[in-house]
Order: sequence, then C-alpha cells, then structure tokens
Amino acid sequence: MKKIEKECKKLFGENKEITGEYNEDLSVTCNNGIFVGTKKEDVISFKGIPFAKPPIGELRWKDPVLAEDSTKVYEAYYFGKAPIQTEWENELGSYYPKSEDCLYLNVWVNSKDTSQNKPVMVFIHGGSYGWGHTSNPLYEGHNLVKKYSDIIFVSIEYRLGMFGFINLSSFEGGENYKTSNILGLLDQICALKWIQKNIKSFGGDPEKVTLIGHSAGAGSISLLPLIDGTEGLFKRMICESGSPSLTFSPQESKKLVEKLKEKLSSSKMKDLLSLSEEKLIKIDEAISNYDNFPERDGINLPTDLYDAYKSGKGSNIDMLLGSNQDEVRYWIKSMEYYTSLISGETIYKLGFPILFETDLKRMTLEDKQNVYDFKKIQSGEKIWKITEFYNEAVFRIPMNKQAEYHSDAGGNTYVYYFNYPGKSKTMGACHWVELPYSLNNLNESQVVGDEANIELANEIQDMWINFVRNGNPSTTKNTWEKYNSDTRKTMILGEEIKMEEDYKSEQRELIEPLLKYYMNGNFVQMSYDVFQVYKIAGLAIPALVIIGLILRRIIKII
Repeated sequence: MKKIEKECKKLFGENKEITGEYNEDLSVTCNNGIFVGTKKEDVISFKGIPFAKPPIGELRWKDPVLAEDSTKVYEAYYFGKAPIQTEWENELGSYYPKSEDCLYLNVWVNSKDTSQNKPVMVFIHGGSYGWGHTSNPLYEGHNLVKKYSDIIFVSIEYRLGMFGFINLSSFEGGENYKTSNILGLLDQICALKWIQKNIKSFGGDPEKVTLIGHSAGAGSISLLPLIDGTEGLFKRMICESGSPSLTFSPQESKKLVEKLKEKLSSSKMKDLLSLSEEKLIKIDEAISNYDNFPERDGINLPTDLYDAYKSGKGSNIDMLLGSNQDEVRYWIKSMEYYTSLISGETIYKLGFPILFETDLKRMTLEDKQNVYDFKKIQSGEKIWKITEFYNEAVFRIPMNKQAEYHSDAGGNTYVYYFNYPGKSKTMGACHWVELPYSLNNLNESQVVGDEANIELANEIQDMWINFVRNGNPSTTKNTWEKYNSDTRKTMILGEEIKMEEDYKSEQRELIEPLLKYYMNGNFVQMSYDVFQVYKIAGLAIPALVIIGLILRRIIKII
C-alpha cells in the first residue's frame, strides 16, 4: 500500500498560471484559457484542464456549470485532484490527492499528425461509481495516441460516491437538489459540452466523438443517451463490461442517505452544507461501503431502462458493446485485500451463494425455475455455476438486450465476447482483463501480467479505432457483422477470433425473463436469512462475521 501511495504522489503536482513566456508549440487556446502541455515521443498531453466551475460552496450537490471564459495562460502538466473516495488497492487513482474540486479532463494529441478534424475518443473510468481517477496508468492515452496518430484521446473526471450519486430529496431542503442522484452523470455531460466547444483547438472533430468506458464507465455511457440534453454530444459509444443493470432502484438508494443522516445526526440540508470538506471526507470514509449506482427514479432516469431503448432512445448513436467470459471472478481478487485469515477464493465460495439466495428470494416461482434450469445446463462445482449465472445476469444478457433493442430501433450495433484469460487461471477472463488490450496499456495491468496476447491486442485496437473512425469495427483480417434480434451475431475475441450466431442461446433464453430484477451484485443489502448463512454459521460464527464484513466492501469492483 505504501508503495502504491508513493507512486501516485510522484504523479502529483498543481498546475499554475503562467505569467511570462511559454512554449506556444505546446499550447492550445480554449474558451477558459490557454493551456500549455508537455511532450513525450511526439505525443503532447494536456492534463488537469478544468471543464467546469469547482463544485464547492453554493455548487456543492448542484448541477455542474461550464468553466468561465478566460484568456489567462495555465500549465497543463498534472492531473487534477481525484474525487473524494476511500483508498482501495484495486484502484490506483484512489491514492492520488483528493478534493471536492475534481472536475478536470486530460487530452492526448499526436503532434506528428497535424491534420484537422480528427476522431475523438472520450474515456470514462469505472470504479463502482465510488472509486477511480484518470491518473491511474491503466487509463493513460499516451500509448494509444502514439500508435494511432489520427486519434485524439480524452479522459474525464466526475463526482463519485455520496458527492455524485445520492438522493437528497428526503432531507429538509432537499427539494432544491433534485438531480443529486445523477450528478456524476451530469458532470460527464458537462465535460462533453466543453469538448464540443473546444476540441477543434486540439485538431479534433466535435461531430466524431466516441465515448469509451469500462465497468461503471460503460454503465454511465449506456445511461447517457437516455438523459435529455445529450443529443449531439457524441456519435458513437464503446461499452466494455457495463450495462443498464448497473443501477439502483429507489429502495436500494435509501441506504446511503440513511447512513449519511445517521453520521450527520441531522436530516437538514443546511447542516450538511455547513460541513467543511475535511468533515465530509471523514463521513465518506465511514459510509462509502454503501455508495450508490445511478438511481432509476423515473425522473432523472427512466424506471425501465430497457423500455427506453426499445422506444428508440439513442437510435442514432453507433454502439459497440461487450462483456468478458469470467466477469465476476474478479471478486476473488478483491476479497484478498480484506483479511489474511481466509483466502480470497474461500471467501468467494462461501459468500457468493448468500448473494445468490438473496436474489432468488425476490423472484416468482416461474423465474426461480429458470434459474434452476440454468444451473442444470452448467458443469462443475456449484460455485462456478453461480458464477456463470452472474456473468450472464449482471453483464452479458443486459448488454445483449440493450443491443437488441437498439438494433431493432434502427441503430448501428456490434457485440463482442472476450474470453482470453489473464495470468490467474482461477480468475480467467475476468472483469478488467480486456481493458489493457483496448487501450494499449498492457504493461500496466494488475491482471494480465506477462500473459498478454500481443496479436489479439493489436487486432482489438484496430477494431476499436476503426469503429471510432467510421462506425464499423471490421479490419482487413476480420469482418464484424452487425448485431440484430434475428441472428444475434457476436464477435468472439480470444485465442480464436470469429463470429458466432446467437452465442450461448440457451443461457440467454433463461436469463432474459430475469432482467426486470436489475441484478447488480449489491452485497450491501443482501439477506442473511438464507440457507447458506445457516450452513456457514454451523461451521463457524466468526467466519460468518468476517465474510459479512468483507462482502460489504467488495461491491466497489464495478
């Protein structure tokens, strides 16, 4: 942990105003100032550019406001501060200095290619909507822009946790904070508006913006077309391991605000707003286990997200969507950080059946039968059958349904399935494994290690970049056919690259009726009144306590 913290501090610095001479060859003029970047291997990076006013003081828990016009000159050498969050070993950016003042973005441009109207990739990081920061080396744009000189890469920041996703309507005075449960998404929209206004100065084309996100970042991107006011801000989207299922119901969202009131000893907005940043950080440390996903409140986001896509929302946007073969096995690694008494795999095998039985409790008898039938067609131990259930129910099938409705509404749609394993045989092709492949940061992955398939990485990057350029991910080696509800063509990305028709159709047919439950891996609100708990308790009460505490921490992997 100390080593991680030390490495993050090496990246930190504060951009200052420049009052004297500066290198104009490394500068760009934007509406809110002239920003001077740094150059390495023909790639110029502009880091820590503010796209909005700091969301502090009167703007705390308010909609973001675009940065004001300015003619001043500023350094753009360092990332802006990270959103407030707790430190977590799986997310390197959580060790970067943090602040409420966190709405910054970064731009990478290849100086060798001086052409104008370049396609623009805008990356939105994951972290369960409560963790993450653009300073994570895995999210760097340098390597990709160095390799593909005609692409501009942008990464953006947004408010997290209780600062970006909390419903304050039950507070006295909370009626003035009607968008508090989706502020992080509104921050992303604000960043996109800044990009529309300024990307030409970097050589980019505002009409060729592609969003790319992973996990909660991909979940965000799948929601943005459903929010009014996003029309025209982007043309394409790439969602890696994210879907409409990564959201909360109003009932699920209550837990965080209840904990906040408890720690505040008040339910008045004036008391909350009077707190210093330091006190809010302390509160966040105490309640961050309960952080929310965006809320399907029927006001800011539709109650039925699938129906919104079915109605044609976002049908003019090109989509490339996909998931990994062993998504949820990443939880095994997450569990290793919280105790040395029990192995991560042991906790996983004891704990996941609790979540499984909790989800079963809220299903109808008919839907439960679908689950039992799903398990029957799986092989191996019970835990791996449950694992495959969640791979499908939380990730692949929700994404497929989004793709189906988007295609049926006339949208240009492509779907992939990544099955190349990382360095851990147990974790396989888990959550995050594909991201180093797509961003050309293979040397930074904690999961891939030395097992990266360079040929596969090159092909995936060519596919992604072709999609960014023209809306078609086909390459000279592989023709990628569109997804539709008739053939459901899926590109398999692994040791072998090939198209499959209606991949794992039997599993799809069994899981699709369960999408209405929006299963999202919410361990915080799982029930302990299930058979698995009594089974564990019969073995050892202390083990149950440890497992329960750990499971309340591991939701943050998304």
